[in-house]
Amino acid sequence: MFHHVGDVRSLFRLCPVVSIVLLAHIGLWFLFVLPLTVLEPIWQHVIGTNGAIRDGEYWRLVSPLVLHYDFNHMAANSLSLWLFGPWLERALGKGKFLLLYLGGGFGANVATVLLLPPMYSHVGASGAIFALFGMYSYLALFRRDLIAPKHTRLLLVIVAIHLLLSLLEPNGNLIAHLFGFATGGLLAPFLAIRPQLPTFHVIRP
Repeated sequence: MFHHVGDVRSLFRLCPVVSIVLLAHIGLWFLFVLPLTVLEPIWQHVIGTNGAIRDGEYWRLVSPLVLHYDFNHMAANSLSLWLFGPWLERALGKGKFLLLYLGGGFGANVATVLLLPPMYSHVGASGAIFALFGMYSYLALFRRDLIAPKHTRLLLVIVAIHLLLSLLEPNGNLIAHLFGFATGGLLAPFLAIRPQLPTFHVIRP
């Protein structure tokens, strides 16, 4: 598995963007899972509903990135971010990592609005997570100086598995996954890696 910072304190210190997004995932899931009917109108006002976005409620292109329908949905996206996000945040820096993450999620949601029906509703960080995969794929293919060949092969296999799983997921938003991945790959050449970047390696089992 990809190297990540070991303890919570180090994660907050070295990867503040990843840490804040993870807290938002968990905190908002707990908030909206509570049986408080007063929160239902808020939920309906921030999820990504295509028709509402087309009518000008453009905040819904970003707000769904920290919302999830159920615990499994939230846990899967949070685990992926925890595993794949820290190295990229440290390598890119906070600003560029945030641009990659939000840009990928935004691109995925724009594609969802354009290609899926007006009544379609969506939440989740999958588009942004797949933007990280797009960035990693670019690095594996075109920046061999940053990632050792043995890690490159494993990285591409992991990305391929995630893309395959998105095809098999019955209720997943395949459009968001594919366009999030594509957006991350397109942004990658413009997001320079820091000269002093953390070593990329794989934790052996």
